[in-house]
Amino acid sequence: MGVLTGPLPLIPPKGVPGSQQKKSPSVVALGGGHGLAASLSALRLLTSELTAIVTVADDGGSSGRLRDEYGVLPPGDLRMALSALCDDTDWGRTWRDVMQHRFEAGSAKGGSLDNHAMGNLLIVTLWELLGDTVAGLKWAGALLGARGQVLPMSSVPLTIEGKAQVELPGGGHELRTVRGQAKCAVAGKLEEVRLLPEAAPACTEALTAIELADWVILGPGSWYTSVLPHLLLPELRRALGDTAAKRCLTMNLDVETKETSGMTAADHLDVLRRYAPEFTVDVVLADPAAVQDRKAFEKAAAMIGAEVVLGRVGASRRRPVHDPLLLAAAYHDIFGNS
Repeated sequence: MGVLTGPLPLIPPKGVPGSQQKKSPSVVALGGGHGLAASLSALRLLTSELTAIVTVADDGGSSGRLRDEYGVLPPGDLRMALSALCDDTDWGRTWRDVMQHRFEAGSAKGGSLDNHAMGNLLIVTLWELLGDTVAGLKWAGALLGARGQVLPMSSVPLTIEGKAQVELPGGGHELRTVRGQAKCAVAGKLEEVRLLPEAAPACTEALTAIELADWVILGPGSWYTSVLPHLLLPELRRALGDTAAKRCLTMNLDVETKETSGMTAADHLDVLRRYAPEFTVDVVLADPAAVQDRKAFEKAAAMIGAEVVLGRVGASRRRPVHDPLLLAAAYHDIFGNS
């Protein structure tokens, strides 16, 4: 049962009251996990009209436990998106750290809070109190001072299923059906991926945000388990195809993951064309270091209607992580040149 609350405290966009400022573009970013968080960390520097649409297929760790025990959407990727949108103040940074805090077992192993993220518990609490998933996320965003809103891609939990080339103990590989995002992410090279239930409803507010957007950003993120799912949900795929918004696809810095083993950057684009042939893109943004064969990549991009923009967006560290400032600069140039 929902509870009555007071008016939702909204965070006003940054700027000087009464000043004549150019209208910020309305941007929708889709994905999940660390990839979406990287994109949001950059986009929040460019616009206050920002909506994150998040995958809800996670079934591992704290999210998986809460999903199984309470029948709720997995909150982990939603939590990460909210944290990425935190206002850059003492208040915002403190609440970001609270949301990301994970309980670790002390001397007594196996406690009920072990490995739970505080933000996951807070989000599920709001859902139980309000009886409304979207309202709960809005209240969490207000608490954090989030610069934008976070929405689930579907109103029900989803399951990813695919076939993976699983390595056999005696050598060689075997094609096996793998179910669940956590298992799909580590099973091996994926193919024949689908979402269950196949006709799951999309979040209504997410469909509206896509319809009204100026720009839609897809990626970066785990290609089969964070990026592709948005094109596998029928209502969401139609919305992405019908919107008048410009569409930008952000490539990963590392194309060699478990689920994309042996695939090139061009192969990643071919995956989207194979699963959603009607979906076109205006711009593909990639770091030159992640594109092995530029000619093949540009040809694959042209097949989905896209212009290729190459620019250094990776952080100067060993791990393949996007730099928020470099990524923001790249998005700024793309938006300005549209």
